[in-house]
Amino acid sequence: MNVPFVDLKKQYAPLKQEIFAGFEKVLDSMQLFLGENVQTLEKDFAQYSGAAYGIGVSDGTAALQIILRAMGVGPGDEVITVAHTFIASAEAIMLTGAKPVFVDIDPNTWLMDVSQVEGKITSNTKAILPVHLYGQTVDMDPLMDIAKRHKLWVVEDACQAHGAEYKGRKAGSLGDAAGFSFYFSKNLGAYGEGGFISTNNEDLAKKIRMIRDHGSGVRYHHDMLGFNGRLDELQAVVLRVKLKHLPEWNVLRRAHAKQYNQLLSGLKVTTPFEKSENSHVYHLYVIRTENRDELQNFLKSKGVFTGIHYPIPLHLQNSMAYLGYKKGDFPVTEEVTSDILSLPMYADLEEEQVKYVVEMVAEFQAGNKS
Repeated sequence: MNVPFVDLKKQYAPLKQEIFAGFEKVLDSMQLFLGENVQTLEKDFAQYSGAAYGIGVSDGTAALQIILRAMGVGPGDEVITVAHTFIASAEAIMLTGAKPVFVDIDPNTWLMDVSQVEGKITSNTKAILPVHLYGQTVDMDPLMDIAKRHKLWVVEDACQAHGAEYKGRKAGSLGDAAGFSFYFSKNLGAYGEGGFISTNNEDLAKKIRMIRDHGSGVRYHHDMLGFNGRLDELQAVVLRVKLKHLPEWNVLRRAHAKQYNQLLSGLKVTTPFEKSENSHVYHLYVIRTENRDELQNFLKSKGVFTGIHYPIPLHLQNSMAYLGYKKGDFPVTEEVTSDILSLPMYADLEEEQVKYVVEMVAEFQAGNKS
């Protein structure tokens, strides 16, 4: 049996006709940017996420950078985040000229350890950037309390958390603003690149709209420094079609995760921990396991394709060396990244495929008993 890590073709087939009809309408009109599809998506995805305002942008990295710039984050400022995430989380901070300051992760959820945040706040701290990694939200209420006490902005990195919930509220409505990625493999993905910003702050939304379009509110009138960070109409067509299916797809992902959890329960792996107040949407289904690299190679030989998200913590990346961190600074992060493995996860995954993946994990472990 062959089990791809993600199967976009399977998702695409039933949507093809509707997507092509949307493409045809856009191309007939040649309204390629900031037209009807982007505007409708902005309204619909903001509403879905529980936010008052939504702004379509070019990608998730741009989303985070634009938010930070709209908040006035810049050279000399510090933003607290985690080292266990994709580089874009810290990259967006660095691109403003600010400095990322890392905290370790919780050993159960593998998300920001909120208890460590207050100890990293200095007079230069301007914002906190929690990452809702893998599809589960950070413990936001205590984090927002910390931010309120210290008068700090909170930027949700929701790039992997489309539809994830915390105490009944969706990612994208929990902080001062949130950045989403519509990278093609996400729970809600474009056919290429795309991103989104949600916020309940009207003034912030106005600044964000201007920054994503060369600092302009009216064409050729540039009131601030911005750049080209716009979402295009063709990608918005795809996202509007897919958004209608996102709730159902997230339910299916959760069902697949439940099946994985049950079938893996007798094996030597650590399955994802979902907090009781959360609704995890499993952008990735990540386990911890001994002999990770050997298992990954074995699964590949059996037609099962996996990933590692992420093998090198940010504080140990060459591009972050100037920050002065060293190995051992974030022990939980370093331990987790040494043995995590992402198993196939997508809405169209079949029960027999999940069973086969687990059977192959069991076969590997049976052959590697010490």
